[in-house]
Amino acid sequence: MKKSVLLAIVFIVGVIVAVVYTTMSSASSRYRVEVCVEFQGQSACRTAAAATEQGALRTAQENACALISSGVTDSMQCGTYNKPVSVKWLAGK
Repeated sequence: MKKSVLLAIVFIVGVIVAVVYTTMSSASSRYRVEVCVEFQGQSACRTAAAATEQGALRTAQENACALISSGVTDSMQCGTYNKPVSVKWLAGK
């Protein structure tokens, strides 16, 4: 077997292991929340889970903002200057 083929197989197996590990570790996240935001006349809701309250809130808001903003500047403005329209705790609080 060629060295390049072996390296490619090892790399692919490593990626699969990393994906499975991160998926399993997020399942043990303590806090789960749904956050809805409005920005420039649009609205979106997203759910996120994390080990901390703030982490779950921040991730859900950033994900919702990513859907309704265009570009990095808008996304940062949406996440930084907008308070969520609604916050619904699904687990942990």
